[in-house]
Parts: sequence; C-alpha cells; structure tokens
Amino acid sequence: MKAVVEKGDNKMRDFGEDTAYFVYYAKLPEDMSAAHLHKLLGVGFLINTKTGIVEDMMVTLLSDLCKEFLRYLIVGHNIREKGIEDLIKKVESRYFGYSQKAVIVGIKGVYDRYLKWQEKENLK
Repeated sequence: MKAVVEKGDNKMRDFGEDTAYFVYYAKLPEDMSAAHLHKLLGVGFLINTKTGIVEDMMVTLLSDLCKEFLRYLIVGHNIREKGIEDLIKKVESRYFGYSQKAVIVGIKGVYDRYLKWQEKENLK
C-alpha cells in the first residue's frame, strides 16, 4: 500500500508518478434495484504504468463486502503481461451478483482504455 502524505490539513495516499487511473462505465441490468436510481456501474483500476500491476480498484454501487471481494480477485494482477482473461474467469466463476455482466464489461472497458493509453505512449 502506498504511503500517506499530508497536504495542508488533509491526509491522502501518495500514488507516485508511476500510477494512472483507468475507469469505464457499464450499464446495470434492469432487474437490479440500483438500476432504478443509477443506470451505470463504474469500474476503475489504479495501474502502475511501469509494471502493469493493478495496485487498487473500485466498483461503484456495490456493497462493501462485494467491493472488497472483487478487490481481492483483481489487485496484484499484472494486466500488461497477463491481459484480462484470468480476471474475467475469476469473476465468472466466483462472483454471482446481478451485476456480474456489468463488472465484466467494465473490466474489458478499463483494459481497452489501458491498451489505447499504452499505444499512445508507445509502450506496447
């Protein structure tokens, strides 16, 4: 975990120069109660740009336990070297919430954004 730095009266994590945040939004299934208030589910990965390792992740609109479980499945994965197929398989075989498909679409969207960033930065 990154160090905590103080900026004025606020304490915040030190993300360092080698981290970037990639986010994607996916449509929620209509049979989810949250879909009546919110149409989209956000999935975000904090990725170390030098190593390709997912350092942290977030998912909006899910319970704290669900967020913690998905973080457990995803954090530490090297997205540059291993892609996302293993992540997709983990979510398909271990997460059975109504939002499973939206989470998978979000992961794919984050990965696509990461690949586009890599291409732009000529890092491939």
